Amino acid sequence: MPPMLFPALPLLLGATLTFRALRHALCRLPLPAHVRADPLRTWRWHNLLVSFAHSIVSGIWALLCIWQTPEMLVDVESAWSLSGYLLVCFSAGYFIHDTLDIVVSHQARASWEYLVHHVMAMGAFFSGIFWSRFVGGGVLTLLVEVSNIFLTIRMMMKINNAQDLLLYRVNKYINLFMYFLFRLAPQAYLTHFFLGYAGQRNLGTFLLGILLMLDVMILIYFSRLLRSDFCPQGVPSRQHKDKFLIE
Repeated sequence: MPPMLFPALPLLLGATLTFRALRHALCRLPLPAHVRADPLRTWRWHNLLVSFAHSIVSGIWALLCIWQTPEMLVDVESAWSLSGYLLVCFSAGYFIHDTLDIVVSHQARASWEYLVHHVMAMGAFFSGIFWSRFVGGGVLTLLVEVSNIFLTIRMMMKINNAQDLLLYRVNKYINLFMYFLFRLAPQAYLTHFFLGYAGQRNLGTFLLGILLMLDVMILIYFSRLLRSDFCPQGVPSRQHKDKFLIE
């Protein structure tokens, strides 16, 4: 196993502070009128801007990591690269920042599902950060950020009440395709891997438990996405505006 070339805690702190600074910078951008009129929508908008930036960087970075180190596709536990290690630290910093942002902004109750997801993700990433194991698995997990680019565009357009635009209708089909390709497919592959191999080891059993819980959450979100965008007549007329995840 490669030695840790950089101390983990400074990397995590640096990544977390980077996203905090990015949020402050993005808050200076002008807001759409519909968003500006509602403090909750304003918070969501700024939160999603940071998420959008993270998805673009991490999604492209994950693809580059796999292109540079293709053995990550088959050796989920031992395959390692400096780029992949830094990517996992970078994304863990984002999850730490976003967790703090949700809690400090008093959105924990409305966004509890999101907090649970973040805690599970950080638990999985820490195995690569502190023990240099399953870095390849962390990189494969971060392929989901490619899908999140289009999912975040969808959410921002909904917050701005722009569902009638052509861009929204086009994006919802792209989002569905990307959801299959970069969220469901990698998750199914990793679940199969851990069920057949890593689940027999202590750390592998812990990560398998996280993956199975994430599987359930991802399928629930997928069903909500289908109902909202493709079966709108089945969606209750009264929407819970304080729900951050499922909007």
